[in-house]
Amino acid sequence: MSETSPAADPAAQSTYQVRFDQGAHGARRIATGADVLVWADQVGAGTSDADAATAPPADVLGLAPAVVLARLGDAPAVAAWILAEQERLGRRAFLAIVAAGRTDGGFAADDVLAAGAVIDALAELGIDDTSPEAAVACASFTGLRRAVAHLATASVGGREAIAAGAEPAVLRAAAIRDGEAVARVLTPR
Repeated sequence: MSETSPAADPAAQSTYQVRFDQGAHGARRIATGADVLVWADQVGAGTSDADAATAPPADVLGLAPAVVLARLGDAPAVAAWILAEQERLGRRAFLAIVAAGRTDGGFAADDVLAAGAVIDALAELGIDDTSPEAAVACASFTGLRRAVAHLATASVGGREAIAAGAEPAVLRAAAIRDGEAVARVLTPR
């Protein structure tokens, strides 16, 4: 009888180059073997680059060699950085795209849209071996593309940030295809 290795956990999505999940628990599920973890936090990532809310929890930072922050406006810059990283590696870069989610565990439509924007921007660059979960997040963005800025600001997270006085930052963060955006890498190689 030959020894066989146990089947990979389906929730890890490890057979795909581009994986998607939500929150810190989701990051831990899909980050094994990932070269880059993208933390999509639409409101937190859009309020201030120095804001502690932009960074994922400390235990998530160590899950991949590079962690990149993302929001709707900088999705193309994030995808371009990932393509350059893949070229630097000289092989396929494995990616864990994570919608940050709400701290109370609730659904964060704005973060899913931001993650979907990154996945869509990656596909435009030819990085399109996506898990079904990543394909659904991408479809949420592409299917709602004309309304995403409104949806991001009208979401629970957007409304909470606006109520807390962050309206200008929330509106800036909802801008799509910000030509001045740069990839914000938290843990460079």
